[in-house]
Amino acid sequence: MFSRQYSENTLSFAIFISSAAWGLYWIPLRTIENMGIPGSWTVTLFNACPLLVLCPLFIFYFKTIKGNWKITFSASLMIGFAFSFYAYGLLETTVIRATLLFYLSPIWSTMIGIIWLKEKFTKARVVSILIGLVGLFFLLSQKNLITQSLNIGDLFSVLSGIFWAIGGSILKRYSNNISILSLATLLYAATTVISIIFAPLPTIANIKISFPTAAIWSIFILSPGFIVIFKVSQILFPGRVSILMMSEVIVAIITASILLPDETMTIVQWLGAIGIVSAAFVEVIFGHKTSEKIF
Repeated sequence: MFSRQYSENTLSFAIFISSAAWGLYWIPLRTIENMGIPGSWTVTLFNACPLLVLCPLFIFYFKTIKGNWKITFSASLMIGFAFSFYAYGLLETTVIRATLLFYLSPIWSTMIGIIWLKEKFTKARVVSILIGLVGLFFLLSQKNLITQSLNIGDLFSVLSGIFWAIGGSILKRYSNNISILSLATLLYAATTVISIIFAPLPTIANIKISFPTAAIWSIFILSPGFIVIFKVSQILFPGRVSILMMSEVIVAIITASILLPDETMTIVQWLGAIGIVSAAFVEVIFGHKTSEKIF
């Protein structure tokens, strides 16, 4: 089994790298938007493309798939809402605030893990959360970040982190009852349906032009990392998963700083990036070894 072949540190490294790949998500989004596709429709397009591969596999292996369909559907729906809320949070508020509010998820995940999964709340977890959140704040710091008025995008971003924490907790709690193939298929289907509700229809010509870019990025680059995150989430506790997923923010900010002339990182932001990496190392090195817990 996957969980027996690899150590916790290896699995933690896998989810750190897989999440980092999602930090490149803005690149195809910007590319497709420049082709004339509305930003909200890119969410639909990105979630529909992997179904071209997953649906045939799902049908072919349907008779051999084992698991509880109600639990699988519940997990896929929660994560689907999380992904959709996050995407629309990016559209309705600033990228900085949307990302910052989503990555409150380590707090929600740890709370759910303690209450529902009987996860140990250790001093190492407290330290890693605090370092990660402080680093995240520094990394995403900008003028008027706090003073801007709250809007619906901020609510979407908070909800995305909460739904992600719930979905990750379901994956951990019922890991033996969820098939990754069925989860991924139902997740992408649910997110596609949810995003269609909010997305204005583009022209057929624009879809044809943008389809190759969306298909290559979503099927071959981003979806494999997503599936790794799902699988590892069945093994590791959701609090640790959420902390390790902060690598996405680092890659997004650094690549934007390099590739976009108008977006550069300050010294404070670089210190924030170092803080996030440090939080991940604290969680990986000390999180599962310490026997001293707070409660």
